[in-house]
Amino acid sequence: MTRIRTAWLVLNALFVSVPLHAQVPTTVPAAPPPAATTAPKDTLGRDTPRGTVLGFMNAGREGRMEVARLYLDTRLRDSAAIDLARKLYTVLDRRLSTRLNEISDLPEGTKANLLQPNEDNVGTIRTATGTLELVLDRVNRGSLGPVWLFSAKTLDAIPDVYEELDVDRVSIDRVLPAFLIYRIAGIRLIGWLVLVVLLPLGFRLTDLLGRLFVMLLALVRARRGAGDQALVDSRAPRFVALLLLAFVVRWIVTALELSLLERRVWSIVSTLLFIVGIGWALLRVNSATERYLNRRWHRAGRGEMTAMLGLLRRMADGVVLAVCGLVMLEYFGVDPTAALAGLGIGGIAVALAAQKTLENVIGGLSIIFDKAVRVGDFLKLGDLSGTVDSIGLRSTRLRTPDRTIVSVPNSQVANVNVETVSARDKFWFRHILAIRLDTGGERLRAATDAIRTHLMAHPSIDQSDTIRVRFFRISPSSLDVDIFAYVIAPDWEHFLVAQQQLLFDILGILERAGAPLALPTQTLYLDDARKSLSPVQALGGART
Repeated sequence: MTRIRTAWLVLNALFVSVPLHAQVPTTVPAAPPPAATTAPKDTLGRDTPRGTVLGFMNAGREGRMEVARLYLDTRLRDSAAIDLARKLYTVLDRRLSTRLNEISDLPEGTKANLLQPNEDNVGTIRTATGTLELVLDRVNRGSLGPVWLFSAKTLDAIPDVYEELDVDRVSIDRVLPAFLIYRIAGIRLIGWLVLVVLLPLGFRLTDLLGRLFVMLLALVRARRGAGDQALVDSRAPRFVALLLLAFVVRWIVTALELSLLERRVWSIVSTLLFIVGIGWALLRVNSATERYLNRRWHRAGRGEMTAMLGLLRRMADGVVLAVCGLVMLEYFGVDPTAALAGLGIGGIAVALAAQKTLENVIGGLSIIFDKAVRVGDFLKLGDLSGTVDSIGLRSTRLRTPDRTIVSVPNSQVANVNVETVSARDKFWFRHILAIRLDTGGERLRAATDAIRTHLMAHPSIDQSDTIRVRFFRISPSSLDVDIFAYVIAPDWEHFLVAQQQLLFDILGILERAGAPLALPTQTLYLDDARKSLSPVQALGGART
Protein backbone atom coordinates (compact mmCIF):
# COMPACT_ATOMS: atom_id res chain seq x y z
CA MET A 1 0.00 0.00 0.00
CA THR A 2 2.83 2.27 0.82
CA ARG A 3 4.41 1.66 -2.58
CA ILE A 4 1.17 2.47 -4.36
CA ARG A 5 0.82 5.75 -2.44
CA THR A 6 4.40 6.67 -3.25
CA ALA A 7 3.91 6.02 -6.99
CA TRP A 8 0.74 8.09 -6.99
CA LEU A 9 2.51 11.06 -5.43
CA VAL A 10 5.31 10.85 -7.97
CA LEU A 11 2.89 10.80 -10.93
CA ASN A 12 0.90 13.63 -9.48
CA ALA A 13 4.01 15.75 -9.10
CA LEU A 14 5.01 15.08 -12.68
CA PHE A 15 1.59 16.08 -14.18
CA VAL A 16 1.38 19.21 -12.05
CA SER A 17 4.90 20.33 -12.89
CA VAL A 18 4.30 20.34 -16.64
CA PRO A 19 1.82 23.30 -16.84
CA LEU A 20 3.75 25.16 -14.17
CA HIS A 21 6.90 24.78 -16.17
CA ALA A 22 5.14 25.83 -19.40
CA GLN A 23 4.01 29.13 -17.83
CA VAL A 24 7.56 30.24 -17.28
CA PRO A 25 8.28 33.06 -19.81
CA THR A 26 11.05 32.20 -22.20
CA THR A 27 12.74 34.55 -24.70
CA VAL A 28 13.11 32.91 -28.10
CA PRO A 29 15.21 34.87 -30.65
CA ALA A 30 13.27 35.74 -33.83
CA ALA A 31 14.37 33.97 -36.95
CA PRO A 32 16.03 36.30 -39.47
CA PRO A 33 13.90 37.06 -42.56
CA PRO A 34 14.87 35.17 -45.65
CA ALA A 35 17.22 37.11 -47.86
CA ALA A 36 15.62 38.45 -51.03
CA THR A 37 16.95 36.55 -53.96
CA THR A 38 17.24 38.41 -57.23
CA ALA A 39 17.80 36.65 -60.47
CA PRO A 40 21.15 37.57 -61.98
CA LYS A 41 20.93 39.78 -65.04
CA ASP A 42 21.97 38.08 -68.25
CA THR A 43 24.99 39.78 -69.79
CA LEU A 44 23.73 39.01 -73.31
CA GLY A 45 20.41 40.79 -72.75
CA ARG A 46 18.31 37.66 -73.05
CA ASP A 47 16.07 38.61 -70.10
CA THR A 48 13.33 39.94 -72.41
CA PRO A 49 12.15 38.94 -75.91
CA ARG A 50 13.22 42.29 -77.37
CA GLY A 51 16.63 42.02 -75.73
CA THR A 52 17.12 38.58 -77.30
CA VAL A 53 16.20 39.74 -80.81
CA LEU A 54 18.28 42.93 -80.66
CA GLY A 55 21.23 41.18 -79.07
CA PHE A 56 21.21 38.45 -81.71
CA MET A 57 20.95 40.96 -84.58
CA ASN A 58 23.78 43.09 -83.18
CA ALA A 59 26.02 40.08 -82.78
CA GLY A 60 25.24 38.90 -86.32
CA ARG A 61 25.78 42.38 -87.81
CA GLU A 62 29.22 42.54 -86.14
CA GLY A 63 30.10 39.02 -87.36
CA ARG A 64 30.34 37.49 -83.87
CA MET A 65 28.59 34.24 -84.72
CA GLU A 66 30.13 32.46 -81.71
CA VAL A 67 28.09 34.83 -79.55
CA ALA A 68 25.05 34.75 -81.83
CA ARG A 69 24.68 30.99 -81.43
CA LEU A 70 24.10 31.49 -77.68
CA TYR A 71 20.70 32.95 -78.54
CA LEU A 72 19.54 29.66 -80.08
CA ASP A 73 17.75 26.84 -78.28
CA THR A 74 19.54 24.08 -80.19
CA ARG A 75 21.56 20.99 -79.44
CA LEU A 76 23.89 21.56 -82.36
CA ARG A 77 27.50 22.17 -81.44
CA ASP A 78 30.36 24.30 -82.74
CA SER A 79 30.36 24.81 -86.53
CA ALA A 80 26.82 23.47 -87.06
CA ALA A 81 25.40 25.89 -84.48
CA ILE A 82 27.40 28.78 -85.95
CA ASP A 83 26.17 27.98 -89.46
CA LEU A 84 22.56 27.87 -88.22
CA ALA A 85 23.04 31.23 -86.46
CA ARG A 86 24.42 32.72 -89.68
CA LYS A 87 21.43 31.48 -91.67
CA LEU A 88 18.98 32.73 -89.04
CA TYR A 89 20.65 36.15 -89.05
CA THR A 90 20.46 36.34 -92.85
CA VAL A 91 16.77 35.41 -92.84
CA LEU A 92 15.90 37.91 -90.13
CA ASP A 93 18.05 40.64 -91.67
CA ARG A 94 16.09 40.42 -94.92
CA ARG A 95 12.61 39.35 -93.81
CA LEU A 96 12.02 40.47 -90.21
CA SER A 97 9.57 43.33 -89.73
CA THR A 98 11.07 46.71 -88.89
CA ARG A 99 8.60 47.30 -86.04
CA LEU A 100 11.03 46.04 -83.41
CA ASN A 101 9.49 48.28 -80.78
CA GLU A 102 6.36 46.08 -80.88
CA ILE A 103 8.35 43.17 -79.42
CA SER A 104 7.74 42.82 -75.68
CA ASP A 105 10.35 44.33 -73.38
CA LEU A 106 8.99 42.59 -70.26
CA PRO A 107 10.73 39.62 -68.61
CA GLU A 108 7.52 37.59 -68.75
CA GLY A 109 6.82 38.45 -72.41
CA THR A 110 3.44 39.35 -73.86
CA LYS A 111 1.63 36.26 -72.54
CA ALA A 112 -0.56 36.31 -75.63
CA ASN A 113 -1.10 32.55 -75.32
CA LEU A 114 -2.06 31.70 -71.75
CA LEU A 115 -1.70 28.00 -72.51
CA GLN A 116 1.98 28.54 -73.40
CA PRO A 117 3.22 31.23 -70.97
CA ASN A 118 6.87 30.47 -71.78
CA GLU A 119 6.48 31.20 -75.49
CA ASP A 120 6.39 34.56 -77.23
CA ASN A 121 5.78 35.33 -80.90
CA VAL A 122 8.15 38.12 -82.02
CA GLY A 123 7.03 38.30 -85.66
CA THR A 124 6.20 36.43 -88.84
CA ILE A 125 7.97 36.08 -92.19
CA ARG A 126 6.60 35.00 -95.55
CA THR A 127 7.91 31.80 -97.07
CA ALA A 128 7.18 29.81 -100.19
CA THR A 129 5.00 27.41 -98.19
CA GLY A 130 3.17 30.03 -96.12
CA THR A 131 3.89 32.07 -93.02
CA LEU A 132 6.55 31.18 -90.50
CA GLU A 133 6.10 32.35 -86.93
CA LEU A 134 9.24 33.43 -85.12
CA VAL A 135 8.84 32.01 -81.62
CA LEU A 136 11.05 32.49 -78.55
CA ASP A 137 11.10 30.01 -75.67
CA ARG A 138 11.79 30.94 -72.07
CA VAL A 139 14.38 28.40 -70.98
CA ASN A 140 15.90 27.97 -67.52
CA ARG A 141 19.71 28.11 -67.66
CA GLY A 142 20.51 27.19 -64.08
CA SER A 143 22.43 29.97 -62.34
CA LEU A 144 21.51 32.43 -65.09
CA GLY A 145 17.84 31.95 -64.46
CA PRO A 146 15.22 31.98 -67.24
CA VAL A 147 16.35 33.44 -70.57
CA TRP A 148 14.61 33.84 -73.94
CA LEU A 149 16.01 31.82 -76.88
CA PHE A 150 14.89 31.16 -80.44
CA SER A 151 12.77 28.02 -80.26
CA ALA A 152 13.84 24.74 -81.81
CA LYS A 153 10.63 24.67 -83.86
CA THR A 154 11.54 27.97 -85.52
CA LEU A 155 15.14 26.92 -86.08
CA ASP A 156 14.09 23.72 -87.88
CA ALA A 157 12.44 25.79 -90.67
CA ILE A 158 15.30 28.29 -91.11
CA PRO A 159 17.48 26.26 -93.56
CA ASP A 160 14.59 25.94 -96.05
CA VAL A 161 13.74 29.64 -95.79
CA TYR A 162 17.39 30.53 -96.27
CA GLU A 163 17.50 28.71 -99.63
CA GLU A 164 14.69 30.85 -101.11
CA LEU A 165 15.99 34.31 -100.10
CA ASP A 166 17.45 35.29 -103.49
CA VAL A 167 14.29 34.59 -105.44
CA ASP A 168 11.85 37.40 -104.76
CA ARG A 169 13.97 40.54 -104.42
CA VAL A 170 16.61 42.40 -106.42
CA SER A 171 20.12 42.56 -104.96
CA ILE A 172 21.62 46.00 -105.54
CA ASP A 173 25.09 44.75 -104.62
CA ARG A 174 25.30 42.99 -108.01
CA VAL A 175 24.55 46.07 -110.13
CA LEU A 176 26.25 48.93 -108.26
CA PRO A 177 29.94 49.84 -108.12
CA ALA A 178 31.85 48.74 -105.05
CA PHE A 179 32.24 52.25 -103.58
CA LEU A 180 28.47 52.77 -103.57
CA ILE A 181 27.83 49.64 -101.49
CA TYR A 182 30.41 50.63 -98.89
CA ARG A 183 28.62 50.72 -95.55
CA ILE A 184 28.71 53.67 -93.17
CA ALA A 185 27.06 52.97 -89.79
CA GLY A 186 25.52 49.82 -91.29
CA ILE A 187 23.95 51.63 -94.28
CA ARG A 188 25.24 51.59 -97.84
CA LEU A 189 26.68 54.80 -99.29
CA ILE A 190 23.98 54.78 -101.98
CA GLY A 191 21.39 54.90 -99.20
CA TRP A 192 22.98 58.00 -97.68
CA LEU A 193 23.11 59.67 -101.10
CA VAL A 194 19.44 58.93 -101.71
CA LEU A 195 18.49 60.23 -98.27
CA VAL A 196 20.49 63.46 -98.48
CA VAL A 197 20.35 64.29 -102.21
CA LEU A 198 17.80 62.29 -104.17
CA LEU A 199 14.96 62.55 -101.65
CA PRO A 200 14.81 66.40 -101.71
CA LEU A 201 15.18 66.31 -105.51
CA GLY A 202 12.39 63.76 -105.68
CA PHE A 203 10.14 66.05 -103.64
CA ARG A 204 10.88 68.92 -106.02
CA LEU A 205 10.35 66.70 -109.08
CA THR A 206 7.05 65.40 -107.70
CA ASP A 207 5.93 68.98 -107.09
CA LEU A 208 6.78 69.92 -110.69
CA LEU A 209 4.97 66.86 -112.03
CA GLY A 210 1.91 67.83 -110.01
CA ARG A 211 2.00 71.34 -111.45
CA LEU A 212 2.36 69.91 -114.96
CA PHE A 213 -0.61 67.63 -114.39
CA VAL A 214 -2.75 70.58 -113.26
CA MET A 215 -1.72 72.59 -116.33
CA LEU A 216 -2.56 69.69 -118.65
CA LEU A 217 -5.94 69.33 -116.97
CA ALA A 218 -6.55 73.07 -117.48
CA LEU A 219 -5.65 72.80 -121.17
CA VAL A 220 -8.02 69.87 -121.64
CA ARG A 221 -10.82 71.80 -120.00
CA ALA A 222 -10.00 74.88 -122.11
CA ARG A 223 -10.39 72.86 -125.33
CA ARG A 224 -13.79 71.72 -124.13
CA GLY A 225 -14.80 75.32 -123.47
CA ALA A 226 -14.61 75.08 -119.69
CA GLY A 227 -11.22 76.70 -119.23
CA ASP A 228 -10.30 78.44 -115.99
CA GLN A 229 -7.30 80.73 -115.70
CA ALA A 230 -7.21 80.20 -111.93
CA LEU A 231 -6.74 76.48 -112.54
CA VAL A 232 -3.86 77.17 -114.94
CA ASP A 233 -2.11 79.35 -112.37
CA SER A 234 -2.68 76.91 -109.51
CA ARG A 235 -0.37 74.13 -108.40
CA ALA A 236 -0.84 70.79 -106.75
CA PRO A 237 -0.71 70.88 -102.95
CA ARG A 238 2.71 70.15 -101.50
CA PHE A 239 1.38 67.46 -99.19
CA VAL A 240 0.51 65.38 -102.27
CA ALA A 241 4.22 65.26 -103.13
CA LEU A 242 5.04 64.07 -99.60
CA LEU A 243 2.43 61.30 -99.76
CA LEU A 244 3.67 60.17 -103.18
CA LEU A 245 7.25 60.08 -101.89
CA ALA A 246 6.14 58.02 -98.91
CA PHE A 247 4.49 55.42 -101.16
CA VAL A 248 7.50 55.36 -103.53
CA VAL A 249 9.92 54.79 -100.65
CA ARG A 250 7.72 52.04 -99.25
CA TRP A 251 7.55 50.34 -102.64
CA ILE A 252 11.34 50.51 -103.14
CA VAL A 253 11.94 49.00 -99.69
CA THR A 254 9.71 46.04 -100.50
CA ALA A 255 11.24 45.55 -103.97
CA LEU A 256 14.96 45.70 -103.14
CA GLU A 257 17.12 43.43 -101.04
CA LEU A 258 18.03 45.56 -98.03
CA SER A 259 19.27 44.80 -94.56
CA LEU A 260 17.09 45.15 -91.48
CA LEU A 261 18.85 48.36 -90.44
CA GLU A 262 18.38 49.92 -93.89
CA ARG A 263 14.78 48.81 -94.06
CA ARG A 264 14.19 50.24 -90.61
CA VAL A 265 15.70 53.61 -91.60
CA TRP A 266 13.65 53.83 -94.79
CA SER A 267 10.54 52.66 -92.96
CA ILE A 268 11.02 55.52 -90.50
CA VAL A 269 11.52 57.96 -93.41
CA SER A 270 8.40 56.82 -95.24
CA THR A 271 6.33 56.84 -92.06
CA LEU A 272 7.46 60.36 -91.18
CA LEU A 273 6.70 61.54 -94.71
CA PHE A 274 3.25 59.97 -94.52
CA ILE A 275 2.44 61.46 -91.09
CA VAL A 276 3.69 64.92 -92.11
CA GLY A 277 1.76 64.69 -95.39
CA ILE A 278 -1.48 63.71 -93.65
CA GLY A 279 -1.00 66.44 -91.03
CA TRP A 280 -0.28 69.01 -93.75
CA ALA A 281 -3.40 67.93 -95.64
CA LEU A 282 -5.55 68.30 -92.52
CA LEU A 283 -4.12 71.77 -91.88
CA ARG A 284 -5.01 72.74 -95.45
CA VAL A 285 -8.52 71.39 -94.89
CA ASN A 286 -8.84 73.54 -91.75
CA SER A 287 -7.68 76.61 -93.67
CA ALA A 288 -10.04 75.97 -96.59
CA THR A 289 -12.96 75.42 -94.21
CA GLU A 290 -12.21 78.70 -92.43
CA ARG A 291 -12.10 80.63 -95.72
CA TYR A 292 -15.35 79.07 -96.92
CA LEU A 293 -17.21 79.85 -93.70
CA ASN A 294 -15.76 83.37 -93.63
CA ARG A 295 -17.07 84.10 -97.12
CA ARG A 296 -20.45 82.59 -96.32
CA TRP A 297 -20.89 84.45 -93.04
CA HIS A 298 -19.68 87.74 -94.52
CA ARG A 299 -22.35 87.46 -97.18
CA ALA A 300 -24.88 86.77 -94.43
CA GLY A 301 -23.75 89.86 -92.49
CA ARG A 302 -22.21 87.92 -89.61
CA GLY A 303 -18.70 89.31 -89.59
CA GLU A 304 -18.43 88.89 -85.81
CA MET A 305 -17.97 85.13 -86.34
CA THR A 306 -14.52 85.76 -87.84
CA ALA A 307 -12.82 85.85 -84.45
CA MET A 308 -14.49 82.61 -83.37
CA LEU A 309 -13.50 80.96 -86.64
CA GLY A 310 -9.90 81.97 -86.07
CA LEU A 311 -9.99 80.45 -82.58
CA LEU A 312 -11.63 77.25 -83.79
CA ARG A 313 -9.12 76.93 -86.60
CA ARG A 314 -6.18 77.35 -84.19
CA MET A 315 -7.70 74.75 -81.88
CA ALA A 316 -8.21 72.35 -84.79
CA ASP A 317 -4.63 72.94 -85.95
CA GLY A 318 -3.40 72.26 -82.42
CA VAL A 319 -5.36 69.01 -82.28
CA VAL A 320 -3.93 67.92 -85.65
CA LEU A 321 -0.35 68.68 -84.57
CA ALA A 322 -0.87 66.96 -81.20
CA VAL A 323 -2.30 63.82 -82.83
CA CYS A 324 0.57 63.70 -85.32
CA GLY A 325 3.06 64.05 -82.48
CA LEU A 326 1.39 61.28 -80.47
CA VAL A 327 1.35 58.99 -83.50
CA MET A 328 5.08 59.58 -83.98
CA LEU A 329 5.76 58.83 -80.31
CA GLU A 330 3.69 55.67 -80.55
CA TYR A 331 5.55 54.60 -83.69
CA PHE A 332 8.92 54.98 -81.97
CA GLY A 333 7.69 53.03 -78.95
CA VAL A 334 7.48 55.99 -76.56
CA ASP A 335 4.61 55.89 -74.09
CA PRO A 336 2.65 59.15 -74.59
CA THR A 337 1.00 58.93 -71.16
CA ALA A 338 3.71 60.99 -69.49
CA ALA A 339 3.56 63.59 -72.26
CA LEU A 340 -0.23 63.86 -71.90
CA ALA A 341 0.06 64.20 -68.13
CA GLY A 342 2.67 66.94 -68.59
CA LEU A 343 0.42 68.74 -71.04
CA GLY A 344 -2.45 68.54 -68.56
CA ILE A 345 -0.38 70.02 -65.73
CA GLY A 346 1.03 72.66 -68.07
CA GLY A 347 -2.49 73.51 -69.24
CA ILE A 348 -3.64 74.05 -65.65
CA ALA A 349 -0.63 76.30 -64.97
CA VAL A 350 -1.27 78.32 -68.12
CA ALA A 351 -4.97 78.63 -67.27
CA LEU A 352 -4.14 79.98 -63.81
CA ALA A 353 -1.56 82.41 -65.19
CA ALA A 354 -3.84 83.65 -67.99
CA GLN A 355 -7.03 83.88 -65.95
CA LYS A 356 -7.89 87.41 -67.12
CA THR A 357 -7.15 86.54 -70.73
CA LEU A 358 -9.35 83.45 -70.55
CA GLU A 359 -12.09 85.56 -68.97
CA ASN A 360 -11.95 87.90 -71.96
CA VAL A 361 -11.94 84.96 -74.39
CA ILE A 362 -14.98 83.41 -72.75
CA GLY A 363 -16.65 86.83 -72.74
CA GLY A 364 -15.94 87.18 -76.45
CA LEU A 365 -17.43 83.76 -77.16
CA SER A 366 -20.55 84.63 -75.16
CA ILE A 367 -20.91 87.88 -77.13
CA ILE A 368 -20.61 86.01 -80.42
CA PHE A 369 -22.98 83.17 -79.50
CA ASP A 370 -25.58 85.45 -77.91
CA LYS A 371 -25.34 87.81 -80.91
CA ALA A 372 -25.55 90.74 -78.50
CA VAL A 373 -23.01 92.73 -80.51
CA ARG A 374 -22.24 92.57 -84.21
CA VAL A 375 -19.73 94.23 -86.45
CA GLY A 376 -21.17 97.52 -87.71
CA ASP A 377 -23.50 98.08 -84.75
CA PHE A 378 -23.56 101.50 -83.08
CA LEU A 379 -23.30 100.91 -79.32
CA LYS A 380 -23.53 102.82 -76.08
CA LEU A 381 -21.40 101.33 -73.28
CA GLY A 382 -21.86 103.65 -70.34
CA ASP A 383 -20.23 106.94 -71.30
CA LEU A 384 -18.67 105.39 -74.39
CA SER A 385 -20.38 105.17 -77.77
CA GLY A 386 -19.18 104.12 -81.19
CA THR A 387 -19.46 101.71 -84.10
CA VAL A 388 -18.20 98.14 -83.66
CA ASP A 389 -15.15 97.78 -85.89
CA SER A 390 -14.19 94.20 -84.98
CA ILE A 391 -14.80 91.58 -82.30
CA GLY A 392 -11.63 89.80 -81.26
CA LEU A 393 -10.89 87.05 -78.77
CA ARG A 394 -9.66 89.48 -76.12
CA SER A 395 -11.39 92.77 -76.86
CA THR A 396 -14.02 94.52 -78.95
CA ARG A 397 -12.87 97.51 -80.98
CA LEU A 398 -15.17 100.54 -81.26
CA ARG A 399 -14.71 103.47 -83.64
CA THR A 400 -15.94 106.58 -81.85
CA PRO A 401 -17.58 109.58 -83.53
CA ASP A 402 -14.15 111.26 -83.28
CA ARG A 403 -12.89 108.45 -85.59
CA THR A 404 -10.63 106.99 -82.91
CA ILE A 405 -10.42 103.30 -82.00
CA VAL A 406 -11.19 102.21 -78.44
CA SER A 407 -10.53 98.60 -77.38
CA VAL A 408 -12.90 97.39 -74.68
CA PRO A 409 -12.14 94.02 -72.94
CA ASN A 410 -14.78 91.45 -73.77
CA SER A 411 -15.35 90.68 -70.10
CA GLN A 412 -16.53 94.28 -69.59
CA VAL A 413 -18.76 94.17 -72.66
CA ALA A 414 -20.33 90.94 -71.40
CA ASN A 415 -20.98 92.33 -67.90
CA VAL A 416 -22.43 95.80 -68.64
CA ASN A 417 -25.67 97.03 -70.16
CA VAL A 418 -25.12 97.39 -73.90
CA GLU A 419 -27.43 99.67 -75.82
CA THR A 420 -27.39 98.88 -79.53
CA VAL A 421 -28.56 102.11 -81.10
CA SER A 422 -28.29 100.85 -84.67
CA ALA A 423 -30.56 97.88 -83.93
CA ARG A 424 -33.66 100.08 -83.81
CA ASP A 425 -36.34 99.04 -86.27
CA LYS A 426 -37.73 102.60 -86.25
CA PHE A 427 -36.75 105.95 -84.81
CA TRP A 428 -38.60 108.06 -82.29
CA PHE A 429 -39.77 111.41 -83.64
CA ARG A 430 -40.80 113.58 -80.69
CA HIS A 431 -40.70 117.34 -80.38
CA ILE A 432 -42.43 119.97 -78.22
CA LEU A 433 -43.51 123.09 -80.10
CA ALA A 434 -43.69 126.29 -78.07
CA ILE A 435 -46.36 128.54 -79.70
CA ARG A 436 -46.67 132.21 -78.81
CA LEU A 437 -49.21 133.11 -76.14
CA ASP A 438 -51.04 135.62 -78.33
CA THR A 439 -51.95 132.89 -80.83
CA GLY A 440 -55.68 132.39 -80.87
CA GLY A 441 -57.32 129.06 -80.10
CA GLU A 442 -58.70 128.65 -83.61
CA ARG A 443 -55.34 129.16 -85.23
CA LEU A 444 -53.69 126.74 -82.76
CA ARG A 445 -56.39 124.13 -83.45
CA ALA A 446 -55.93 124.53 -87.20
CA ALA A 447 -52.15 124.16 -86.85
CA THR A 448 -52.35 120.96 -84.75
CA ASP A 449 -54.94 119.40 -87.10
CA ALA A 450 -52.78 120.24 -90.14
CA ILE A 451 -49.65 118.74 -88.51
CA ARG A 452 -51.53 115.54 -87.58
CA THR A 453 -52.93 115.20 -91.10
CA HIS A 454 -49.47 115.71 -92.60
CA LEU A 455 -47.88 113.07 -90.35
CA MET A 456 -50.60 110.52 -91.08
CA ALA A 457 -50.03 110.96 -94.81
CA HIS A 458 -46.24 111.01 -94.74
CA PRO A 459 -44.61 107.83 -96.14
CA SER A 460 -41.77 107.82 -93.59
CA ILE A 461 -44.11 107.73 -90.59
CA ASP A 462 -45.11 104.33 -89.17
CA GLN A 463 -48.89 104.38 -89.52
CA SER A 464 -49.32 101.21 -87.47
CA ASP A 465 -47.99 102.86 -84.33
CA THR A 466 -49.05 105.85 -82.28
CA ILE A 467 -49.22 109.25 -83.97
CA ARG A 468 -49.96 112.00 -81.51
CA VAL A 469 -50.22 115.81 -81.90
CA ARG A 470 -51.66 117.31 -78.69
CA PHE A 471 -51.90 120.77 -77.14
CA PHE A 472 -51.05 119.75 -73.58
CA ARG A 473 -49.76 122.73 -71.61
CA ILE A 474 -49.96 126.51 -71.15
CA SER A 475 -46.58 127.59 -69.88
CA PRO A 476 -45.75 131.10 -68.65
CA SER A 477 -44.26 132.02 -72.02
CA SER A 478 -45.80 129.67 -74.61
CA LEU A 479 -48.52 127.28 -75.63
CA ASP A 480 -46.88 123.82 -75.76
CA VAL A 481 -47.82 121.21 -78.38
CA ASP A 482 -46.45 117.61 -78.11
CA ILE A 483 -45.64 115.79 -81.39
CA PHE A 484 -45.13 112.01 -81.07
CA ALA A 485 -44.54 109.52 -83.92
CA TYR A 486 -42.11 106.89 -85.26
CA VAL A 487 -40.07 107.27 -88.43
CA ILE A 488 -39.19 104.15 -90.44
CA ALA A 489 -35.59 104.39 -91.66
CA PRO A 490 -32.82 101.82 -92.30
CA ASP A 491 -30.20 103.69 -90.28
CA TRP A 492 -29.46 106.86 -88.36
CA GLU A 493 -28.43 108.90 -91.39
CA HIS A 494 -31.69 108.18 -93.22
CA PHE A 495 -33.62 109.08 -90.09
CA LEU A 496 -31.88 112.48 -89.88
CA VAL A 497 -32.83 113.22 -93.48
CA ALA A 498 -36.47 112.25 -92.88
CA GLN A 499 -36.62 114.23 -89.63
CA GLN A 500 -35.23 117.33 -91.32
CA GLN A 501 -37.89 117.21 -94.00
CA LEU A 502 -40.64 116.73 -91.40
CA LEU A 503 -39.43 119.73 -89.36
CA PHE A 504 -39.38 121.91 -92.47
CA ASP A 505 -42.95 120.85 -93.26
CA ILE A 506 -44.09 121.61 -89.69
CA LEU A 507 -42.54 125.11 -89.82
CA GLY A 508 -44.40 125.74 -93.07
CA ILE A 509 -47.67 124.60 -91.52
CA LEU A 510 -47.18 126.93 -88.54
CA GLU A 511 -46.47 129.88 -90.83
CA ARG A 512 -49.56 129.23 -92.93
CA ALA A 513 -51.72 128.84 -89.82
CA GLY A 514 -50.42 132.05 -88.24
CA ALA A 515 -49.06 130.27 -85.17
CA PRO A 516 -45.46 131.41 -84.81
CA LEU A 517 -43.03 129.85 -82.37
CA ALA A 518 -42.53 131.62 -79.07
CA LEU A 519 -39.28 132.98 -77.76
CA PRO A 520 -38.40 132.94 -74.06
CA THR A 521 -39.69 136.23 -72.52
CA GLN A 522 -39.20 137.97 -69.19
CA THR A 523 -41.40 140.69 -67.70
CA LEU A 524 -39.82 143.46 -65.57
CA TYR A 525 -42.03 145.37 -63.11
CA LEU A 526 -40.87 148.77 -61.76
CA ASP A 527 -41.87 150.34 -58.47
CA ASP A 528 -44.33 153.35 -58.66
CA ALA A 529 -41.92 155.54 -56.68
CA ARG A 530 -39.59 155.57 -59.62
CA LYS A 531 -42.16 157.35 -61.80
CA SER A 532 -41.34 160.70 -60.04
CA LEU A 533 -37.68 160.40 -60.88
CA SER A 534 -36.09 161.86 -63.93
CA PRO A 535 -34.96 159.43 -66.64
CA VAL A 536 -31.32 159.99 -65.64
CA GLN A 537 -32.05 159.32 -61.97
CA ALA A 538 -34.15 156.29 -62.78
CA LEU A 539 -31.38 154.88 -64.94
CA GLY A 540 -28.84 155.46 -62.21
CA GLY A 541 -31.05 153.84 -59.60
CA ALA A 542 -31.61 150.85 -61.81
CA ARG A 543 -27.87 150.38 -62.20
CA THR A 544 -27.41 150.63 -58.46
